[in-house]
Order: sequence, then structure tokens, then C-alpha cells
Amino acid sequence: MLKVKEGQCGLCSHFGEEHPDEKQLHQIRVRNAAPEDYVDKCGHPQHASLNLVVTAVSGCDAFELAPR
Repeated sequence: MLKVKEGQCGLCSHFGEEHPDEKQLHQIRVRNAAPEDYVDKCGHPQHASLNLVVTAVSGCDAFELAPR
């Protein structure tokens, strides 16, 4: 498990935004921890054309804290 901190994708509202009610995504945000192999799409509008797939501990300047 990887520790996920504020500012990293796992806690960003754009991480997994296509399926916000997924149990595993919710657990990452509640526990601030993610499996090392967990990846998901970045749904930020500025990155849409890039089709980014990132880990929960990735990050960028467009971070927006997701509701928990």
C-alpha cells in the first residue's frame, strides 16, 4: 500500500471521476492509502486530450480535493 497525501491524484476530484462511487476509489480517499498497482484516468479538462492514466500518488498543479 502507498500512502496518499493531499496534492496527489488519489485525493483529487479528477481521479476516477468517471466512476466516483467505486468502492475502491472511496477507500483510497478515506484511508489515504492505495494499492501500488492502482491506476485510473485523470479527468481534468486541461488533460483530457492526453488520456492520462496515473497512479494514486501522482500529482499536478491542477489538484482539486475530492469530497470524502
